[in-house]
Amino acid sequence: MTAAWIPYALGIAASLSTYMGGLLALRFGRRRDMLFGLTGGMVTGLALLDLLPEALDGAGPGGADLIFGMAAGGLALYILLHRLPGGAAIGRLTLIAHSLMDGLGIGFAFQVSEATGWLVAAAVLAHDMADGANIIGTARAGEALAATYRWLSANAMAPFIGVAIGQAIPIDEARLSLLLALFAGGFLYIGASELLPRGRGGHGSAVAGVAGMGIIASVVHLAGM
Repeated sequence: MTAAWIPYALGIAASLSTYMGGLLALRFGRRRDMLFGLTGGMVTGLALLDLLPEALDGAGPGGADLIFGMAAGGLALYILLHRLPGGAAIGRLTLIAHSLMDGLGIGFAFQVSEATGWLVAAAVLAHDMADGANIIGTARAGEALAATYRWLSANAMAPFIGVAIGQAIPIDEARLSLLLALFAGGFLYIGASELLPRGRGGHGSAVAGVAGMGIIASVVHLAGM
């Protein structure tokens, strides 16, 4: 049985990962291709190799159509969120909303099983570094550094808040399966359409992407043994 404090500790770790990703982007802005490649592979692998299978198992016989429909809905939702007009502020608010959903994913996943909770947390910890880097990447020319840090701090707080909400709301297995499918669709978009393309062209980013998927495949295999 998972200790009650573990999801919250992971929420804090996700917040620190986001903040560290922003700091690394400020310090090593030209080397972000490897980070995007690795985390893109991990997020895509998590969606295909863990979240969707877990959602299908929880849905039971005859639930596959609904699960894949929810996954498609998650994909569509993230496409819309990332295409909202309104400039840098809307883009940053979208990133913060995404980080909040990452925290919700951790909080809800631990209600499925400890193994699923840890897998979701691992992927969130990895790609939240990229989220922090993305916040820095949206900085406007001439923007004060203090303002950039405020946006980064807001984004860093979001995963922990999401975990707290996800742990506070009891959820049954059937509804949780639908949420896992929704997150799977969102993670597919994040990995395949946002992170991996940002690493394209950088030396070693393709290898990093394959390595990221391999890491998740190995962890899923070990967790199922």
